[in-house]
Amino acid sequence: MPRYKGRASFPSSKYLGSSKSHHTERFRKIALFLVICAFLYASYIMLLDQILLLSLTGVTASALLPEKQPCSSSTNDVPQYFQTTPELWAGPTATGRAPFLAQTDPVSFAPTVTFVPNTPLETAQPIVGQGRNESIFQLMGQLTPYLPNPSGFGVAEYPLPPGAKIAQLQLRNIENQPLFKLFYVHQKLRQHVSESYSNIIYADNSQMLSRHGARYPTSGSNVATFGEKVANYTGKIDATGALSFLNDWKYELGYEILVPRGRQELYDSGILHYYKYAQLYNPHSKIIARTTTQDRMLKSAEYFMAGFFGLEWTNNVTIEVIIESTGYNNSLAGYDNCPNANNYRSAGGNNATNQWVATYLQNATARFQSMVSPEFNWTVVDTYAAQTMCPYETVAYGYSAFCNLFTYEEWVGFEYAIDLYFAGGSSFASPTGRAVGIGYVQEVVARLQNHTLGYSGSQINTTLDNNTATFPLNQSIYFDFSHDTNIMSILTAFGFTQFAEALPATHHPGPHNLTVSHMEPFGARLDIEIIKTPKPLAADRTYVDGKETTYVHFILNQRTLPLGLSFPECGADRLDGWCELDTFLDVQSKSTKDAQYEYACFGDYPAEPYGSVTNGVPNS
Repeated sequence: MPRYKGRASFPSSKYLGSSKSHHTERFRKIALFLVICAFLYASYIMLLDQILLLSLTGVTASALLPEKQPCSSSTNDVPQYFQTTPELWAGPTATGRAPFLAQTDPVSFAPTVTFVPNTPLETAQPIVGQGRNESIFQLMGQLTPYLPNPSGFGVAEYPLPPGAKIAQLQLRNIENQPLFKLFYVHQKLRQHVSESYSNIIYADNSQMLSRHGARYPTSGSNVATFGEKVANYTGKIDATGALSFLNDWKYELGYEILVPRGRQELYDSGILHYYKYAQLYNPHSKIIARTTTQDRMLKSAEYFMAGFFGLEWTNNVTIEVIIESTGYNNSLAGYDNCPNANNYRSAGGNNATNQWVATYLQNATARFQSMVSPEFNWTVVDTYAAQTMCPYETVAYGYSAFCNLFTYEEWVGFEYAIDLYFAGGSSFASPTGRAVGIGYVQEVVARLQNHTLGYSGSQINTTLDNNTATFPLNQSIYFDFSHDTNIMSILTAFGFTQFAEALPATHHPGPHNLTVSHMEPFGARLDIEIIKTPKPLAADRTYVDGKETTYVHFILNQRTLPLGLSFPECGADRLDGWCELDTFLDVQSKSTKDAQYEYACFGDYPAEPYGSVTNGVPNS
């Protein structure tokens, strides 16, 4: 029997070392596999953190995503609606002669007159009947150089109450923290998302709709026609007195593109909005801003962005350029796919303006006819064109000799003529007033309710609005650019009936709400703020018991539009003009039906005389 029973069952030292080495190698492989798995899991967690954070702060392109594309591109791989060069559907782009105000400014500031420097326009001209602190350059309707509404819309302006905030994503600074510190945030976000994902971005935004800046006249305008008439009488007009300058005058304005003042208005607006809303923008995001293909529209957007973001704005925003041409769907130019907005059915405003012009310019027409040769038949149409020349030449050249041809009272009449035109062409006295603006109203509501638009029954571009790449929902700030008449129709489509008062074409009624100089000057802007308060805010702006409440606040040209005056559900007695967001959205749920888009824009209904339409839709 062997000395050591079972000895053969014990391995020798040689085989023992080999077995240990084998087990060690297996352990190393398992450990390495576990380390790799842990690393991959950690990477997944951190990547998910970033995706959640970016989606919550309005980011559409960031350091985690592919390199940002430049805003301006002519390459074929960039969709047409993101191309800004070359310009497509730009419209007329002829420029006019250059200004030379240092030589042409005739305004005298003798020792008896207080010196008022041009800033940059010469607006210190002596006007017959103009009182202290009055200016004709605040009476030029949609041709008024931008100014904040000087009188407001019926309510005072208030600061936010304690504890309230303009709604914005509260995680805006997290992206500055080291990545490994995000685990706690990740857990909180996952918990919040699982509880209610839709509430993360519901209503967390501010929206701005801006008009373009000061421009040259549109092609076919009355000033161009007047210029041709004067040119046809060169050497035969024999103008005297105040009109003597016409003997050497030439019409040299361009067409439709921005003038320098217009560029300044949008740049200044961008700076102003940066000071007001900069913290709504996440500096690591690249947002979408929308404009149209017209040259002045694209340039207005670009100058605004330069003011808001600086000259490197293409790192922060991509401009979406929507085709503006007859027959194309575009909520920023809603009349292009509303034929009845461009025919005799919507001519009431133009008819009312002509009637009023014949009244208030009767004396001026006789005055000017006496200053030219008899063979130059100076009509009231010429007088109105000459008056319209003043704002156009002023923003183009800095000074116009046409301005002081008219008395202050005649300038008040000029402003009212434009009010009549907008009331009957784009507001509640127009059968297409609501229909032209309803598409943009639908887009505002869709953003607030966090959904795209695949069908609207209006003139929105559903190809773009049904895609979050072109109609994003996760931005905390939105910028859109449009036209004066379109913005007026948007206010009408919202239902701002405080502007629905009847305006007579026979006489000036005195102060009235629909004053275009206050609503749609060059560079006009409508800001829609979403405000959250820790508790409900009563009409007298005192807190009452309850939970956090969200409000909407409309601001037109830096003055509050009181929602309660037009929507009683919002509370006509509110001092601040706000409205609870849920109430406002409930009111707007009826706006599409109220606009009657299909019938108003395409229906076969009779044209009615100015004043018979009162609700922005056809009567029959």
